[in-house]
Amino acid sequence: MTATPRIFGISGWKNSGKTGLAVRLVAEFTRRGYRISTIKHAHHDFDIDKVGADSYRHREAGAHEVTIVSGTRYAIMHELRGAPEPSFAEILARIAPCDLVLIEGYKREPVPKIEARRLEAKSREPLAPTDPHIVAIAADHPVTDTELPVFDLDDTVAIADFVARVTGLPPLPSAAA
Repeated sequence: MTATPRIFGISGWKNSGKTGLAVRLVAEFTRRGYRISTIKHAHHDFDIDKVGADSYRHREAGAHEVTIVSGTRYAIMHELRGAPEPSFAEILARIAPCDLVLIEGYKREPVPKIEARRLEAKSREPLAPTDPHIVAIAADHPVTDTELPVFDLDDTVAIADFVARVTGLPPLPSAAA
């Protein structure tokens, strides 16, 4: 693990398969023995707390941060209260050391990314031609209008191998070859 993790992104339009690919990659890299963290950018308001829960009541009362801790996990909710959304770098700095950070969203960040494409996506307009940081495409249909590597959206092992090469993720001694 490194204090400055390797970063790889997954971009695409709504319903393009980004989340499914991210989940499969996390499972694959974890199976290989790596410690993976994820950052998901939402373009809308969201809440991970339940109305009426103690932590919700703490936030509603005006707490700046609320931390919930149990024997299995902890979560820190930080209320912006009108402050600007933190930058990607600020969020990245808060993540514990890990081998790889997979990001979903953050289309404009200058990190290597794979573009997810599905026929059922909100838009079929390719992102790769206008984003120099897209280094590959994963699609559920044939893609012929690119020089970039193209993967089947469901070929998780091949995509994970590619991500490992692009990010320079070193093989683990216990990793199966």
